[in-house]
This record gives sequence, C-alpha cells and structure tokens, in this order.
Amino acid sequence: MLNKEQIAQRIAKEVKDGYYVNLGIGIPTLVANYVPENLNVEFQSENGVLGMGPFPFEGEEDADIINAGKQTITTLPGASFFDSAFSFGMIRSQKVDLTILGAMEVSEKGDIANWKIPGKMVKGMGGAMDLVASAENIIVAMMHTNKEGESKVLRECTLPLTGVQCVRKIVSNLAVMEVTPNGLKLLERAPGVSVEKIVELTEAPLLIEGTIPEMQFES
Repeated sequence: MLNKEQIAQRIAKEVKDGYYVNLGIGIPTLVANYVPENLNVEFQSENGVLGMGPFPFEGEEDADIINAGKQTITTLPGASFFDSAFSFGMIRSQKVDLTILGAMEVSEKGDIANWKIPGKMVKGMGGAMDLVASAENIIVAMMHTNKEGESKVLRECTLPLTGVQCVRKIVSNLAVMEVTPNGLKLLERAPGVSVEKIVELTEAPLLIEGTIPEMQFES
C-alpha cells in the first residue's frame, strides 16, 4: 500500500508542462513537492496565490504566505497574489487545467463527496463546489478505505455531494482508477497489492483488462 507521500508522487506524473493546477487540502498539497523541476507548472490556490512552490523547510516558514488550507508555503519567482474574487474568477472561467482534490467518497460515475459528514460541524464548502463545477480534469487523491476498512470507492456516494460526474481519475493507496462511460477502469495497482485485494476492498465494480501493472516510483 502507498503512503500519502507516494500517492502525491504518483499524481505528480499526471501534471504536464504548461499546466495551471489547483491543489485541494490534504494529500493534494503534497503534489507540488514531486513535480519535476524541468516542467513549467503554475500552482494556484483559491485564497489568492498563483505560483506556489514546495512546502518550506522547518525554520524557513513565512506565516503571511499560506495556501487555502492555512498551511505555510513557498512561492516561485514570478508568483502573484490577489483577492479571492479574482481567484475564483480564474477558476470559474476554466483557466485551471487540472484540479487535484481529496475525497471522503467517490462513486463509479465520478460523483465526489468531500466536504461534509452529517452531524459534524463544518465551516462551509469552501471552494470545492466551484472547482468541481468548472474544472474539466479532476483527479482525486484518497485512501481507498475508511478507518473501519470499508470502501470509499462506491456505486453511489452516501454523503452530501460536492459534484456530479466530474472526477476523471482516482489515485488511492491501493490503485489508480479511471472513470469511464462504462464504469471504473483499473489502470495500476500499488506495489505488492494484488488485483484480487483491490476488487475485495472496492464496493464499485471494476473494469479489468489484461495484466494490471504495478505503479512505478523512482528510487
């Protein structure tokens, strides 16, 4: 199984040169640490930052420079700062090429629930609904099961939805899956994890074609 850093490292392979990318709270924020230096990529945060870099080293944090999750960040040369209205204008006008979000649940149709558990206090949805409504390419970074070992990749989401049929790909600690018109297609498996184990821990049916390769990581 993958840890959170490895999930982020695998998702970083989906980032292409010239992309504008929005990173959600949680595992997605780690993706910036693994994008190859030779790629020209701009990371955007809905609180009003364009040009985020990796997380700062301990002792080098600047409390005035944060992302939407209130984590301290670094900025790259040429980075810019602006108000939230301008930031959401960028999102709503589809200037962001790739959005990477965490999720509590994802359905086989690409529905996502990532903002509320009934009965628990939350401050609000934040920018999640704008992101899923506007982005054409959404990748979800998540753990495959909850603390009870139950699948978070479902036929139908049970939690309040953030967006409907918007997720393109899911990268979990067990597998990489693609949302297709015919259902979820298993693309890759985590090192040491069998296809049978992934099927066992996934409520939604999986399309399996041929031999499923293991994810590859640089040593």
